Amino acid sequence: LSKEEAYIQELDAKTGASLKLTILNKDGRVWTMVAGGGASVVYSDAIAALGFAGELANYGEYSGAPTETQTYEYAKTILDLMTRAPHPDGKVLIIGGGIANFTNVATTFKGIIRALKEYKQALIANKVRVFVRRAGPNWQEGLRAMRELGETLGVEIRVYGPETHVTAIVPLALGKASAGAVGAGFKDSLAKQIPDSNAGTTPGTPGQMDVDPLRSAGSAATPAVAPTAAAAAAAAAAEEAGAGAPWYSPFTAHTRAIVYGMQPRAVQGMLDFDFICKRKVPSVACMVYPFGGNHVQKFYWGTQETLLPVFASLGEAAKRFPDADVVVNFASCRSVYESTKEMLGYPQIRTIAIIAEGVPERHTRKLISLSQKASVTLIGPATVGGIKPGCFKIGNTGGMMDNIASSKLYRPGSVAYVSKSGGMSNELNNIVARTTDGVYEGVAIGGDRYPGTTFLDHMLRYEADPGCKMLLLLGEVGGVEEYKVAEAVRAKKITKPVVAWCIGTCAGMFETEVQFGHAGALANSDSETAEAKNAAMRAAGVHVPKTFEELPALLNQVYSDLVQAGTIVPRPEPEAPKIPIDYAWAQELGLVRKPASFVSTICDDRGQELLYAGMRISDVFKEDIGIGGVLSLLWFKRRLPAYACKFIEMVLMLTADHGPAVSGAHNTIVTARA
Repeated sequence: LSKEEAYIQELDAKTGASLKLTILNKDGRVWTMVAGGGASVVYSDAIAALGFAGELANYGEYSGAPTETQTYEYAKTILDLMTRAPHPDGKVLIIGGGIANFTNVATTFKGIIRALKEYKQALIANKVRVFVRRAGPNWQEGLRAMRELGETLGVEIRVYGPETHVTAIVPLALGKASAGAVGAGFKDSLAKQIPDSNAGTTPGTPGQMDVDPLRSAGSAATPAVAPTAAAAAAAAAAEEAGAGAPWYSPFTAHTRAIVYGMQPRAVQGMLDFDFICKRKVPSVACMVYPFGGNHVQKFYWGTQETLLPVFASLGEAAKRFPDADVVVNFASCRSVYESTKEMLGYPQIRTIAIIAEGVPERHTRKLISLSQKASVTLIGPATVGGIKPGCFKIGNTGGMMDNIASSKLYRPGSVAYVSKSGGMSNELNNIVARTTDGVYEGVAIGGDRYPGTTFLDHMLRYEADPGCKMLLLLGEVGGVEEYKVAEAVRAKKITKPVVAWCIGTCAGMFETEVQFGHAGALANSDSETAEAKNAAMRAAGVHVPKTFEELPALLNQVYSDLVQAGTIVPRPEPEAPKIPIDYAWAQELGLVRKPASFVSTICDDRGQELLYAGMRISDVFKEDIGIGGVLSLLWFKRRLPAYACKFIEMVLMLTADHGPAVSGAHNTIVTARA
């Protein structure tokens, strides 16, 4: 490891977030700073597909809600490496990422912006151009701050949000047309890339990804019921009558869950989702927190407050809520094995989602064996969970409510997907909503080498579900599960149309072996490469695009064919629900204001880092300003000259002992100085 790689590895070990850095070519001109394990691979693929694999300087990712300070240190390390030696053609910095589930984009961007300001002159000297694409919680504020920086930094910064495809900035940054596009302009290429899409109206901005499913299919928007809707209606009626959900549908509008661990933010997100989906009963029955006694926790149901019980043991929770058949397990990687083993002992539990990353593989394999014996669906580890629009969502899946609304996850569509990456599942929600009639169900199985359930497990569920008309798979380099899906398609076990893509096609273009963001994203043989798996799925009859950038267009094409054939009958779009917003979040978004109850002009502890008269506490130690310097900030609200700080320290040293001799000496010195 280089010094810089070792430093990032050390930072990663000290935090619950994920920070990764691999230097591929220190003299390369294309540098990346990408959020998300899956998204980081997709960006590397896009760069390599355009012929810039040899110019790609680094692979890395940051995810899991790192703090402002952590992103500052991460960004500073990359900028330091990037600006050491100029390149005759200048350099490109791609700050990308998918749609975050829970990471505050504005907070992470504060750290990146701080690093960019610090390296202003070096960036100008190296002729660096910066391209940004990001979305997720508070993305508007984060992108606004980045745009404002571009106006003052003296460096070209171009900023885009979720209206663009996740990797749309790559061809723009590299001066290349989008793969498979017609026309030289970026706006034109994106418009051509997705049939019947609307070009962006603002000059210099990428076109909209939106595709009107009704118009693109060439059919009128008439209320109708799909031919197989009767079967879906019958299944729903049977469940309503108490017969239970069919095997292929673990999540319904009546599913209830136990949340294991104190995760109020995730629980509130689930309740908000229930509310906008017009569920009659909240999906969260209760919480389990083994480190405290039984009590109740306050949450919101819409705009009204409600109380949820919190139990100290899973046994009490299961006894109190026998209808709860799903457990969302937020236990840490150290305790998740024992807690999941206990959950598998309750016959009422049919589905368990393990959120934790870093679970030992031997523990995972034991849990998989136990879950199969108990006929329990195990999702994870290292997953964000899954979502069934209009019915149920696991934890933080789908991100904030604004993203859920924009991706139309409050009502079911026709496309069911399965992905490894949690962050990229959000991108799939976005892509599917813009190119088809929406998501029917989506599951992120997790990025570990041994997932609790496989791609094929969920694809067979979707095949059996009459409400699902079209399947989507997003695999990645490493493992062989995609071959099983290909074989199922070839053997006609899966007859519904399947669109699939395996990310990580760039891996074979690197001179050094790269461990990507997910633990399972590493090819141990030629058959585990992304190219081999894409080719195998294509040969089996799966719809596989040439690149990930062509995935939206292919989705729209397959969807349109199903509409033309009458397999999917589009329905009118329901009215978008009103979304309640918390006061604290509204204040962070700048939507409301309130007079301060307490004002301090000396120090400020509201942000990620304590400030003394505007000076960060980390800078206080870094610059070694001493006791005198600290007191000058706190007493005089400014940095005093060195002689004044030294005098303050001398006074403190003299008065440390309050004896009569010392006090006399002190008075003499002060009088003489005065």
